[in-house]
Amino acid sequence: MRLKQIFRWTGYGVGGLFLFYLVSIVWFEARLGMSQPRNSNSLILATFNSDSEERRERVLRLEEIDGEKYIAVNHWPRFWYLRALSNPSVEIALPGQDLFMPYTAVQIEGKELDKVKENYTFDLEFRFRTGFPPRRFLRLDPRKS
Repeated sequence: MRLKQIFRWTGYGVGGLFLFYLVSIVWFEARLGMSQPRNSNSLILATFNSDSEERRERVLRLEEIDGEKYIAVNHWPRFWYLRALSNPSVEIALPGQDLFMPYTAVQIEGKELDKVKENYTFDLEFRFRTGFPPRRFLRLDPRKS
């Protein structure tokens, strides 16, 4: 009987820790989403719904690799990514600029994806704080307005 109680309380403890971890992820993501911090490698991405009328903006980290511009889905909130896939005509304001320029969001794969994953990395602490979300990448190609 004593062994059952030990397993039960251990289960409660592990469950409580897991719940605390989930709440900390939600809190971290919510704070980040509300504050939208910017730094020297941040861009503003404007996505549009399928009829190009509703515009939404999101601050993202820009990574330039071999002259190409890349952005990544590094967090669980990823509505902007789904919008960019459904309507790849996006606009971006590069770091330090307020002017939005037209770009096309291109989903990458194969060798290009491997190269970007190798260069676009985060440490274990960041991945832990964000709940280890699956990472997806987009290349931003300039287009004529």
